[in-house]
Amino acid sequence: MTLPLQNIKVLEFTHAIMGPACGLMFADLGAEVIHIEPVEGDSTRRLKGFGLGFFSFYNRNKKSLAIDLKSPEGKTIIYKLVKEADIVIENFGPGTMERLGLGYETLKKLNEKLIYCALKGFLSGPYEKRHALDEVVQMMGGLAYMTGRPGDPLRAGTSIIDITGAMFGFIATMVSLYERNFTGKGKLVKSALFETTAFTMGQNMAYSAFAGGNIPPMPARQSVWSVYRIFESQDQAQVFVGITSDRHWARFCEVFDRADLLANEKLATNNGRIDEHSWLMPDLEAMFKQYTQAEIIAKCDIAEIPFSPIARPEDLFEDIQLNEGKSLWLTKMTGGVEAKLPKLPIEIENTELTLRMNPPEIGEHTQEILAKLGYTKAEIETMQAANIVR
Repeated sequence: MTLPLQNIKVLEFTHAIMGPACGLMFADLGAEVIHIEPVEGDSTRRLKGFGLGFFSFYNRNKKSLAIDLKSPEGKTIIYKLVKEADIVIENFGPGTMERLGLGYETLKKLNEKLIYCALKGFLSGPYEKRHALDEVVQMMGGLAYMTGRPGDPLRAGTSIIDITGAMFGFIATMVSLYERNFTGKGKLVKSALFETTAFTMGQNMAYSAFAGGNIPPMPARQSVWSVYRIFESQDQAQVFVGITSDRHWARFCEVFDRADLLANEKLATNNGRIDEHSWLMPDLEAMFKQYTQAEIIAKCDIAEIPFSPIARPEDLFEDIQLNEGKSLWLTKMTGGVEAKLPKLPIEIENTELTLRMNPPEIGEHTQEILAKLGYTKAEIETMQAANIVR
């Protein structure tokens, strides 16, 4: 079975999340993605704490070329690869690629069809020379303010801006790849963390404009829906329940045997139920505490209203939707640990995305890549002995 991007070649000069996540999208869709890392290995491999799984998740289906980019021989190898590449992805600090002789202005002279995707902290403007991180821009862009309680800004529980910024970089690159079919020319495209955060905050900015002033963080907001919150169950578990239409309300009352609520004219509309929050919410809280979490879930399912248990990341390993829907790939991560990890959350008719390669070891494909460029075994061994490649 063919994959949509199987004839596309990508050189990836990346680390951490934003760059590798962008490359992952190309890799999973069939492109040949070469992850270029130092001879001692991508520093992301050695992260601990919250970063422990970064490399293993974001670098499947890629090849590893371990090389000294500062050496003349290393640059020569990269320049040869650039001549046959379609795309370069990089997410290093401002000016880094230029100092290495790998900036867009240099590489486009080697390959006029090259699309160069630069993933940065900021787009063009007064901040563009600054360094940024996901957490930094969540604070700058208002996301941490909106996520936390009043006076207690809180970053989101995953690297959502890195990942979303990578998606915008992927979109811009794919648009340019399409455009190249008509122009025959590549171009420079950029995506950035701060502007990505601002885009995600657009709905809140619009709300602020309509409201004519400051808006409250999410935990302090008045929801647009009358029932849209977490409830405690009898067995001290939690369930989120959302009732977003009057039909939802009717089905909810029927399944939970609350004819009294359904008959109350004050509760007939969404806005009416919001007006009655002062007594309605305590009533529902007491009702839900009469049921176990499993019973609440079963009833909400029958009522066909939005609901969810409050899950932890580790719960996803055994989620029946993800497993029976084949949305998890058993991946052998670096260090030999195996885990089921999510594939791209898309389906394409007559196309099956698969795990073709586990995350690579340092320089796992160096010899293969150099041999295809015409280097002999003796030349490769000489460069390895000189620590130019690994």
